[in-house]
Amino acid sequence: MSELTHILEGDPKASDELLPLVYGELRKLAASKMANERPNQTLQPTALVHEAWLRLAGDENAQWDGRAHFFAAAAEAMRRILVDRARRKNAIRHGAGQQRVDLQDTDIAAPDDNDQILAVNEALEKLAAHDKPKAELVKLRYFAGMTLEEAAKILGISEPTAKRHWSFAKAWLHREITTSL
Repeated sequence: MSELTHILEGDPKASDELLPLVYGELRKLAASKMANERPNQTLQPTALVHEAWLRLAGDENAQWDGRAHFFAAAAEAMRRILVDRARRKNAIRHGAGQQRVDLQDTDIAAPDDNDQILAVNEALEKLAAHDKPKAELVKLRYFAGMTLEEAAKILGISEPTAKRHWSFAKAWLHREITTSL
């Protein structure tokens, strides 16, 4: 049993020991997710990891059933942070619907990824009600930035099964998002 698994399955208050073991992996996941964000993004991977960690460690009743459960919870925390942030940015009092325009490049307006995050989140909630394992795979891939292989390992499924789940989930989400527009 690895040291990480031992800590996760042991004392739920062992966050002082847990953070150094998982920080690098969480930082890598956040960085890969943030690489897909707009260039003028103000949220940095380190801030995303710290906010997710605060949410995970702040729950005194949290108990982890091993590595897969912990990283699934971390992916869920990152997803919620990004969705909450997108909702805040789309709030009317924050200038919803308005785009920043660089005066030097007035021909190009910045795309609004917040709408995409919110649309994916809404469709993902519907998918979770329909098929929770596929929704978990999407959370790990889309919101935590994991590769298909990493997500399959975390979920305890084979790579071919993960590929089938991913194909189905992408098609299902695409249909759901395009019909809701």
